[in-house]
Amino acid sequence: MQVISETDLIINKDGSVYHLNLKPENITDTIITVGDPSRVFRVSQYFDKIDFEMNRREFITHKGTYKGKKVTVISTGMGTDNVEIFMTEIDALANVDLETREVRAKKRKLNIIRIGTSGSLQEDLRLGSHLVSDFGIGLDTLMTFYNLRQTGFENTLTNKLKEYLNFPFKPYCVEGSTILREKFAHDMVRGNTVTCPGFYAPQGRIVRMDVTYPHLMEDLMYFHMEDFWLTNFEMETAGYYALGRLMGHEVLSLNAIIANRVKNKFSKDPDKVIDSLIKKVLDRL
Repeated sequence: MQVISETDLIINKDGSVYHLNLKPENITDTIITVGDPSRVFRVSQYFDKIDFEMNRREFITHKGTYKGKKVTVISTGMGTDNVEIFMTEIDALANVDLETREVRAKKRKLNIIRIGTSGSLQEDLRLGSHLVSDFGIGLDTLMTFYNLRQTGFENTLTNKLKEYLNFPFKPYCVEGSTILREKFAHDMVRGNTVTCPGFYAPQGRIVRMDVTYPHLMEDLMYFHMEDFWLTNFEMETAGYYALGRLMGHEVLSLNAIIANRVKNKFSKDPDKVIDSLIKKVLDRL
């Protein structure tokens, strides 16, 4: 039986995991994640009741029920570094005995649905769309530190993308949950989401500093492998998909398209787009 050390998995004095400040009984099998902590209330306001709340750093948790179904919503903050903390500690709550530090023999599979915002890379992807990420393509280096197994298609794609962008490292590509996609996103726009390791230069924005890839957005817009095109970009999806595969959880990323970089347009009412996506997910639990 694998026993995890005190420094590899830090447990607080009250028995909760270090960053999330949660105990196993504080989560449900279905977890909705949002980046913005203020968006947690925008989800939980529709709950029948809230049974548990926890505020710790950027990680805010509301556990409750929606139309009688148990659900948890947690904010993660931005970036795959925060996603790694969230996913690792959520998995520990599900699959590690926090008292003995032993990994449980019988694994618990969680359903994790990200509700996020995203910018479009393609001119015909209209503002206000709800997009499901078939694949997440990571331009960050998180998976350099994990032994991620990619499929033949994913490996071929990332090799081609590395060469095309002239990157010093290889991106990674992971497919999301087909089970959750059929349940939550059967009528949404399907796309392939680029995950960037920052908001400015890594997303092709130039403010005051010189950047290494000044034409990154154009390059991503035109990149394709046969009929596989990149549709949108943000900062978390690929990390979710990769860690979900490594841990054995079902993970799906849903995106409210609030900007179109090709047309340089931003949604006039992004809150309306996000709220409609939240309601759609809750009604399909």
